[in-house]
Amino acid sequence: MTFTFAVPAADPATAAARFLARLSVETDVSDVHADLSARTPGLVVVDSRGEAAWAQGHLPGAVHLPTAEIASRAAGLIPAGSAVVTYCWGPGCNGATRAALEFARLGYPVKEMLGGFEYWVREGLPVVTEAGLTRRPVDDLTAPGASITCDC
Repeated sequence: MTFTFAVPAADPATAAARFLARLSVETDVSDVHADLSARTPGLVVVDSRGEAAWAQGHLPGAVHLPTAEIASRAAGLIPAGSAVVTYCWGPGCNGATRAALEFARLGYPVKEMLGGFEYWVREGLPVVTEAGLTRRPVDDLTAPGASITCDC
């Protein structure tokens, strides 16, 4: 036996249920970018960070709604029935998880964007700053090069 399977894998039905559950509440940077590029109707991407972080840079088309304000302001900013995606700083931050919880409690269908702002930027995707739309170079440890697609 290997170290990887020192604890046996779950039976396939249990594993399938677990992976389906994760995919029902999480999405990734690439899929969010594709949906924003396609202008998917009914999708609202919410940046749950504070004002200074928002000003430093945010996703094009995102709505700024800090987590602490979701309960009081969401109904006025996010149309009922919208599919919501939340993001915060990055994988070391659970702010997007807390924001997604708030939206779920309000009855919105919601997913958390894995990787957050950090991985959006590291994948070389566009960011809005006070200077306008900008991109940073792709980090080849987190995203395929220009001529390669993940195809996952």
